[in-house]
Formats: sequence, structure tokens, C-alpha cells
Amino acid sequence: MQFRDATRQDLDAIVALLADDELGKTRERFETPLPDCYETAFQAIQRDPNSRLLIADDDGTVAGCLQITMIPNISHQGGWRALIEGVRIAADQRGSGLGRKMFEHAIGLARDKGCRMVQLTTDKARPDAFAFYENLGFKHSHAGMKLPL
Repeated sequence: MQFRDATRQDLDAIVALLADDELGKTRERFETPLPDCYETAFQAIQRDPNSRLLIADDDGTVAGCLQITMIPNISHQGGWRALIEGVRIAADQRGSGLGRKMFEHAIGLARDKGCRMVQLTTDKARPDAFAFYENLGFKHSHAGMKLPL
């Protein structure tokens, strides 16, 4: 298993992963060809020096993905933070330890960038995800809120 930055050739597989659960089915559009919105977002991530779209590459198969964005911050004495979103592990890989390894890799990237913390959000409808993140050492420290636009 190799962790690397996603390429354009990985985009279809990433969207397929994101759409492969009950919540993802309601918000993603995995179709051929992919809607242009995914290409636009991919290009924006590629151009942003503080964002990376990572995949777990299992001998040419995308087995997992996540996006990590490093955010400069005035609070916490100017300490950077990393935001991890869009996490998904292929159904046949869940429970194998791949998610933990992928997070360890991403957290290492955050440390290398000088981030003082890593934060994430997860949907309240994902109790297994809460347990997974707590097992990694994440704490429920804030209440998150969203405003759809």
C-alpha cells in the first residue's frame, strides 16, 4: 500500500468511493462521464499549496482517500492547523487497519508542515466513524455547525 497525492486518473475512483455509502449516495453524482464540478474541485485542490487530495494506492487500485488542508491561523499564537475531510476507505478494506495507516500518514504531513492540531468533522449519523476517530486520539472538543449555501 502506498499513500500518494491523487492524480486526475484517480478522480473517478475517488468519487466512486465517496458515493459508496448511504450518506454519499445522497450527495455525490458518480456517473460517466463525471460531472464537471468534480474536475473543477480537483483542479482547485491541485493549485492550492496548502491542500492535498491523498489516496491509498493498492497496486493501482484506489483503496482510500482523504483531503487534508493546512490552515494558517491567528489564534493559538499563530499556530497552523490541519483539516481532514472527505475520508473514505473502500468497503472491502474497512477493518483492515488501512484507515489508521492513512490517518497516521496524514497526521505526519500535518506535523511536517508545523501544524499544532488536526481537526475534522463527521456526520452524526456515522457512529462507527466517531469510534474510529476517538480510537485515533481525537476528542470531542467543539460543537460543529454548518450553514448550507
